[in-house]
Amino acid sequence: IGVGLVGFGLFFILFGMLLYFDSVLLAFGNILFLSGLVFIIGFRRTFTFFFQRPKLKGTSFFLGGVLVVLMRWPLLGMLLEAYGFIILFR
Repeated sequence: IGVGLVGFGLFFILFGMLLYFDSVLLAFGNILFLSGLVFIIGFRRTFTFFFQRPKLKGTSFFLGGVLVVLMRWPLLGMLLEAYGFIILFR
């Protein structure tokens, strides 16, 4: 279930970007991606991964970007998410 949710999440994010940053598709893709991540590695491990002390800056940018996309500012939200993703997995 988790791999399917992550796959659909990535598909909706890609499709939302191809359709000129459609905020509904991007928001749906973000929600599916994060819920799939929780299904794959579990809630506790996901929480501990995102909220480790050295990764708080990346987490705040990534989750802040998700929140900005949900508030219907898709371009700014995706830029924040990309920066947070780079910092998280550096």
